[in-house]
Amino acid sequence: MAASELYTKYARVWIPDPEEVWKSAELVKDYKPGDKVLQLRLEEGKDIEYFLDPKTEELPPLRNPDILVGENDLTALSYLHEPAVLHNLKVRFIDSKLIYTYCGIVLVAINPYEQLPIYGEDIINAYSGQNMGDMDPHIFAVAEEAYKQMARDERNQSIIVSGESGAGKTVSAKYAMRYFATVSGSTSEANVEEKVLASNPIMESIGNAKTTRNDNSSRFGKYIEIGFDKRYRIIGANMRTYLLEKSRVVFQAEEERNYHIFYQLCASAALPEFKTLRLGNANYFHYTKQGGSPVIDGIDDAKEMVNTRQACTLLGISDSYQMGIFQILAGILHLGNVEFAFQDSDSCIIPPKHDPLTIFCDLMGVEYGEMAHWLCHRKLVTATETYIKPISKLHAINARDALAKHIYANLFNWIVDHVNKALHSTVKQHSFIGVLDIYGFETFEINSFEQFCINYANEKLQQQFNMHVFKLEQEEYMKEQIPWTLIDFYDNQPCINLIEAKMGILDLLDEECKMPKGSDDSWAQKLYNTHLNKCVLFEKPRLSNKAFIIKHFADKVEYQCEGFLEKNKDTVFEEQIKVLKSSKFKLLPELFQDEEKVISPTSATPSGRVLLSRTPIKPAKARPGQTSKEHKKTVGHQFRNSLHLLMETLNATTPHYVRCIKPNDFKFPFTFDEKRAVQQLRACGVLETIRISAAGFPSRWTYQEFFSRYRVLMKQKDVLSDRKQTCKNVLEKLILDKDKYQFGKTKIFFRAGQVAYLEKIRADKLRAACIRIQKTIRGWLMRKKYMRMRKAAITIQRYVRGYQARCYAMFLRRTRAAIIIQKFQRMYVVRKRYQCMRDATIALQALLRGYLVRNRYQMMLREHKSVIIQKHVRGWLARVQYRRTLKAIVYLQCCYRRMMAKRELKKLKIEARSVERYKKLHIGLENKIMQLQRKIDEQNKEYKSLLEKMNNLEVTYSTEKEKLRSDVERLRMSEEEAKNATNRVLSLQEEIAKLRKELQQTQTEKKTIEEWADKYKRETEQLVSELKEQNTLLKTEKEELNRRIHDQAKEITETMEKKLVEETKQLELDLNDERLRYQNLLNEFSRLEERYDDLKDEMNLMVSIPKPGHKRTDSTHSSNESEYTFSSEITEAEDLPLRMEEPSEKKAPLDMSLFLKLQKRVTELEQEKQSLQDELDRKEEQALRAKAKEEERPPIRGAELEYESLKRQELESENKKLKNELNELQKALTETQSPEVTAPGAPAYRVLLDQLTSVSEELEVRKEEVLILRSQLVSQKEAIQPKNTMTDSTILLEDVQKMKDKGEIAQAYIGLKETNRLLESQLQSQKKSHENELESLRGEIQSLKEENNRQQQLLAQNLQLPPEARIEASLQHEITRLTNENLFYEELYADDPKKYQSYRISLYKRMIDLMEQLEKQDKTVRKLKKQLKVFAKKIGELEVGQMENISPGQIIDEPIRPVNIPRKEKDFQGMLEYKKEDEQKLIKNLILELKPRGVAVNLIPGLPAYILFMCVRHADYLNDDQKVRSLLTSTINGIKKVLKKRGDDFETVSFWLSNTCRFLHCLKQYSGEEGFMKHNTPRQNEHCLTNFDLAEYRQVLSDLAIQIYQQLVRVLENILQPMIVSGMLEHETIQGVSGVKPTGLRKRTSSIADEGTYTLDSIIRQLNSFHSVMCQHGMDPELIKQVVKQMFYIVGAVTLNNLLLRKDMCSWSKGMQIRYNVSQLEEWLRDKNLMNSGAKETLEPLIQAAQLLQVKKKTDEDAEAICSMCSALTTAQIVKVLNLYTPVNEFEERVLVSFIRTIQLRLRDRKDSPQLLMDAKHIFPVTFPFNPSSLALETIQIPASLGLGFISRV
Repeated sequence: MAASELYTKYARVWIPDPEEVWKSAELVKDYKPGDKVLQLRLEEGKDIEYFLDPKTEELPPLRNPDILVGENDLTALSYLHEPAVLHNLKVRFIDSKLIYTYCGIVLVAINPYEQLPIYGEDIINAYSGQNMGDMDPHIFAVAEEAYKQMARDERNQSIIVSGESGAGKTVSAKYAMRYFATVSGSTSEANVEEKVLASNPIMESIGNAKTTRNDNSSRFGKYIEIGFDKRYRIIGANMRTYLLEKSRVVFQAEEERNYHIFYQLCASAALPEFKTLRLGNANYFHYTKQGGSPVIDGIDDAKEMVNTRQACTLLGISDSYQMGIFQILAGILHLGNVEFAFQDSDSCIIPPKHDPLTIFCDLMGVEYGEMAHWLCHRKLVTATETYIKPISKLHAINARDALAKHIYANLFNWIVDHVNKALHSTVKQHSFIGVLDIYGFETFEINSFEQFCINYANEKLQQQFNMHVFKLEQEEYMKEQIPWTLIDFYDNQPCINLIEAKMGILDLLDEECKMPKGSDDSWAQKLYNTHLNKCVLFEKPRLSNKAFIIKHFADKVEYQCEGFLEKNKDTVFEEQIKVLKSSKFKLLPELFQDEEKVISPTSATPSGRVLLSRTPIKPAKARPGQTSKEHKKTVGHQFRNSLHLLMETLNATTPHYVRCIKPNDFKFPFTFDEKRAVQQLRACGVLETIRISAAGFPSRWTYQEFFSRYRVLMKQKDVLSDRKQTCKNVLEKLILDKDKYQFGKTKIFFRAGQVAYLEKIRADKLRAACIRIQKTIRGWLMRKKYMRMRKAAITIQRYVRGYQARCYAMFLRRTRAAIIIQKFQRMYVVRKRYQCMRDATIALQALLRGYLVRNRYQMMLREHKSVIIQKHVRGWLARVQYRRTLKAIVYLQCCYRRMMAKRELKKLKIEARSVERYKKLHIGLENKIMQLQRKIDEQNKEYKSLLEKMNNLEVTYSTEKEKLRSDVERLRMSEEEAKNATNRVLSLQEEIAKLRKELQQTQTEKKTIEEWADKYKRETEQLVSELKEQNTLLKTEKEELNRRIHDQAKEITETMEKKLVEETKQLELDLNDERLRYQNLLNEFSRLEERYDDLKDEMNLMVSIPKPGHKRTDSTHSSNESEYTFSSEITEAEDLPLRMEEPSEKKAPLDMSLFLKLQKRVTELEQEKQSLQDELDRKEEQALRAKAKEEERPPIRGAELEYESLKRQELESENKKLKNELNELQKALTETQSPEVTAPGAPAYRVLLDQLTSVSEELEVRKEEVLILRSQLVSQKEAIQPKNTMTDSTILLEDVQKMKDKGEIAQAYIGLKETNRLLESQLQSQKKSHENELESLRGEIQSLKEENNRQQQLLAQNLQLPPEARIEASLQHEITRLTNENLFYEELYADDPKKYQSYRISLYKRMIDLMEQLEKQDKTVRKLKKQLKVFAKKIGELEVGQMENISPGQIIDEPIRPVNIPRKEKDFQGMLEYKKEDEQKLIKNLILELKPRGVAVNLIPGLPAYILFMCVRHADYLNDDQKVRSLLTSTINGIKKVLKKRGDDFETVSFWLSNTCRFLHCLKQYSGEEGFMKHNTPRQNEHCLTNFDLAEYRQVLSDLAIQIYQQLVRVLENILQPMIVSGMLEHETIQGVSGVKPTGLRKRTSSIADEGTYTLDSIIRQLNSFHSVMCQHGMDPELIKQVVKQMFYIVGAVTLNNLLLRKDMCSWSKGMQIRYNVSQLEEWLRDKNLMNSGAKETLEPLIQAAQLLQVKKKTDEDAEAICSMCSALTTAQIVKVLNLYTPVNEFEERVLVSFIRTIQLRLRDRKDSPQLLMDAKHIFPVTFPFNPSSLALETIQIPASLGLGFISRV
């Protein structure tokens, strides 16, 4: 593929950057071959020019499509190069918070510097059993792969963990070991992980130190071999250490520390036990103060010392050995303070009595003089002589430091040896998994011998890694049958040869060390002469002659030659070692005892690091003079040998690689430094892995995945039935260069970049399709918009034009109206003017004429009205006087009322200030309103009366006016007379003037009255309005108060309801927790019980060795005793001593029922003892009282009489009892009106007969007792009268002797005589009453017997009749009986018609019931007839078939089959009888060998439970407690044995769970307790247990049912577990929705349904199977609901857990698939009517997770919606889903980091569990609600197929 096709406009590339290492840019224009410059645009928008290298013209690397970014496997990237790897790791680490990533077979682990919740036991369980590619990358996935390959391939495994200091190597190794300890089933006897963890504080204290990069840096490497047995369980471990940095003991760089143990010792120096060590501050000692940083922030060295000592104790290092270790360590510190005085250039001396050396010698137990001498001298041995030579001060200091390093190294080895002893196991090791925790590649500014050895070891490890990767690639190609061509990969064998081959660097170094005058400079010159310009991997620095450069696989490293020789020699003077060996201190010689025989397990390295090899190197045969030859091997030689041994161990195992990356040097959480990361990626070989993959065909797709992903690039005609051929045809068209891909057997292999090219073509195709869809939709939208606008415009035009037309019409109407108005207005003006002129004329005329008439009229009236005026004046004066008086009275009344009103106002004001006013106002508000309303009505009435008065006045005035007019007329008529009497007229005019004045006054009065009335009306209206306002205000206040009261009441009720609901929920939770705890204890108890049983069996097998002879066994050995029935109240602690006490011979196991019974019997005996003690006290008191009475009065012969009187009283009570029973029977016979009860053969009828016979028998017995008593009394009477014939003469003689006085004897005789008479009279009266009662009872019994005989005769007659006539005869008999009864009741109720009417109504009801029963019986008869015909037909066909097969001779000889004569069926009591010896046979046939499938299909549900209960009933009926206990114990043991044998079969477990629950319900239903008898029939109540209370066994059965339920859950979980992930997540239920993304080397399970994969239909079919089996077994509906709820919880929890651990499943399309799958499960619940089981609620977390995948995730509103929606998910789960969300197509958008931060901020106050995964193993507490059975026990038939013929029905 040409570069011009890839480097087009908008293509994105990576360009180098000094800060970010690589920076992303986008091409502005297309690249054309020959261009020297690329026009690029950076992400921040800046345009730049990128100049190509003129020599190579290499283009910048292309960037992968966004769809591939964030992949789990780096090899899944289409473009495999450094920037792609770096960017993918950064996106996963920063954006998704994912620290693990695969790179082929390598797991890259980035240290987050933060605790993450991804290492819990739930995560371990989630990864256990999974394929490595099926889950997200994790250290647990690598550990699971190693464990699985060890078990599958029977090959040892290794996990190689490497990385820089602080990258997290030790933590990764620790988590891997924890995984092995968890999944391998390690028990408490061999929990190696805990022991290894206990060794951590020790190893960290002696092997870790503070460096500039890490406060707790491991300064050694270790290889831990975890051993497994044949069952792959951990049995032991062994630890080998490498590369201990000994030089740190004597030297530390700036800001660094020595090993932690020294500072812990100094911090604990004040302890009493450390006083002898004479320690001080760390700054006092030379070996601890050089770094200048003795304290680590946040670390308390004293506390760490306590942890170290505790760990030593746990690992078996005694206190004496611990003090010895601390003594040696303190001696090393004091040795470092030893100073040398300069004597001359070649010699030195230690000052006398030097304190540090003195303390050192005291602690080490050596002589001061010898040590001081050999620190300053050395022994030289030549061929002829030996002499001692002093050494210079510098050499003495070096020798001192070498001795300190040597002591520390040997002590380190000794501690490691003791740790290995603690981890060692005696069981033979079958296989092992090794975990190697070792340094990664190192390069510093100054690199010395230490870095040289580390990098040499990494070269060896990298070579092994390259070969392994290359081998895996080759195997993959061969398996797919792809032509294999050698891929060019980096082989670092030349570099290894440069170091270790002959004349290599190590050889030259050893040779130089042997030279007497050897030096670092001469060694460097030899290196230059040997390798410079001859080996391309060796170079010389330009500016130095004391250094050399080696080109390692990761980088070039420059090594400084200074110190190489000294570190390689690591010289320790033998004389100093001998002095130490001669120490009196026991521990010190142990450190050096094996040096001369074998190389120490830890070999010193040049840096002082120690190498530990499992197999020691065999030394050469010692020759005289070479006793310490092995000890004098150089460090480089020892290191090379140990490294070879390590590589042999690794090559013998299957390796797994973990590369730890340190993201930054400042330990900031989730901060990514690109420079440091790239440096480590290059160093750890990750990029080399990428390069090897990129050299071949890194991208691999199955044909089905390729077809599903790139189906959009195919046309319909290209799609064939053969997927492989289809993919070939399409690829040949898409990629023309056939070298870019290869077709394998199951996969297509692509070169690097081809998948990106295909993704580009696919994206272009989808983009073109999207553009076409957008074009069509936008066109449709625009057309729709245009049509809408056009329609709107037309509508607007229509309305505008209509508006204009209406306006014009309005204008025309207004114009016409204006003309008409003008016409009428003008007419009105003219008419008005005319009328004004006319009115003025008339008015003038009227005034003139009136004036003349008035003048005449005044003259006429003046004289006529004078008398009238006087009358009115007098009347007016009288009225004025009256008004004044009335006004005065009213004024007085007003004053008085004002005074009273003021008082009332004062009271009202006082009341207004109190709270009670509001209450009174509130209470009397309606009354006040009514009073005001009445007041207003009264005022209205007054107003009306005033108006009437005023009207009356007007009427009177008008009448007077009329009169005056009549007078005026009369005066006119007498005008002439008036002319004559002028004077008279003048007087009359005066009178008229007065009248006018009066009239004016009257008018003024009228006006004042009207004004007053108006004023009063206004005031009244104002008052009414004010009252109304007050009324409304009061109403509003009332409503407000009512509302407040209502709101308060509502709030109170709501709060109470909430509190009640919360308390109820809390109580339910507490109850569920208690149930769960109890059921977990039961589960643990059953597990321990099974384990105990297994151990007992194993012990029996071990003990029961066959011996000669016959061993007799006891036949009565406890075959019926319980083996496993333990009460839930007995704990393990109580049970354990019973088990431990068993000797080698087998004891009978504990019978729990016997224990419970004995316990109950003990309490009863205690109570009986107490009652007997009380009775004894009472008897003593009675005896004392009787003695006192005997002393007071003379004793008489009253014992027999007292006995007879007691007997008589007993007879009387029995008589009353019999009489009451007879009355009750008679009442029952008279009251029973139901034909079923009184009919012959009915249960009640039989009971009555039985009771009558028993009563008659009892009466006969009592009669005989009465006769015997009577005879006894008569004999006593005869014996009392003659003294000499008394029966008991000796007693009477004694009494007579006591009675010395004759008077006393006579008195006693008289008293005895009177007593006898009284008794005789009482006996006679009692006899008469008894005889009368007996006669009446005999009569009643005779009548009942006659009735019984009659009923039996009728029954016999009915049985002889045919079936059709039986019903009619019984009905006829019933009719006659009812007729007789009716006649009887008519006579009885003749006087009382109401009772007779009620009797008639009840009779009608009975007749209706009889008719209904008759109809039902007719239907039943017809149905039975039909069934009989069908069966007869079938029998006939069978007989015909048999007749055809029988010969004629056989037919003749066959006897005639006898006819079945109908016989009366026996009345069964619902019990089953069996013999004691048949109990085991019963358990065997009914439990142990019963097939659930046949019982469930053919017989009634719960039949075994009913049979067992009926057997228990019979044992209870016999009152045989041994039989009851034995049967129940054997039943429980039998069920346990069946479940143990077939416990993995769902049908068996379900069957016995159902039967156990039914057995438990039967024990409750028939227990006789009122709470369980509510739903029983009377017949069922008769079947209740009578003799035994089995409440304890009910508890045991309940516990057994809980254990069976838990076993059922485990069985269905094991069945469902493999289906859930495949069916719910991976399978595409909606085809074509989710696209398949390209994957890397770690292939995931395909989401396309193959033949062997599970689908959602598989899950639903399995659910249907479970449900149908449980229904067939008759399991309680409530229990089925609980099982379904548990199943759905398992489905939801497992699905959600896998979703949270699989990045490829977190996409929009997968969310839709999950929601569809959940809807199918809900539909299944609806179909089975199980929606109220609570199962749907268990899927709520999964539903919300699916919704979370589908909702919009951009704005703050979206964040708020997500927080409110995901209530069932924890914060960790929500953030995890958002982090894992991955777009499947380029059109989807990733979730921004800022959005996730917003979600976290909103959810920070939510209090939920920090746990990430749901507990898939959680089992809800189960309850067994009481479910009584309506089945009658007497109707149960035992089928012959069960083989229970030895049981008989009772």
